[in-house]
Amino acid sequence: MGMKTVGKRERGQNLVEFALILPLFLLLVVGMAEFGRAWMTRNILTGAAREAVRAAAVETQANAYNSAKAIADPILASAGIPPLVPGDFDDSVDTPVPTVSVSITYSYPLIIARFNPALPGPNIPLNGTASMRRERY
Repeated sequence: MGMKTVGKRERGQNLVEFALILPLFLLLVVGMAEFGRAWMTRNILTGAAREAVRAAAVETQANAYNSAKAIADPILASAGIPPLVPGDFDDSVDTPVPTVSVSITYSYPLIIARFNPALPGPNIPLNGTASMRRERY
């Protein structure tokens, strides 16, 4: 008869343990999803920079920025990222090895930070960079 009373006292133990572990488990799952989203956004930035710098490398210096912008902006727009600005573009033709560089910086908004103000700022900076040697005609 002693076993039945012990079982009745431990009846809610599983529920209490589940209630203690559930928030940590949910934070882990949401954190992994957030990391995956940030990684995908960084890959989009790097891909857009690479495509833009390739387009600019085969153009003349006068048309390089416009060509890079025409290629990068649709890629960035598909991910909801603001378009390329002149500060993202560097065309160094006066160096011994003329290069073209595109560096796109984006302030990535964390979704999880909206639910817990104790977490670090609502945005983290992500950067996609590509550099290529200018093609000769």
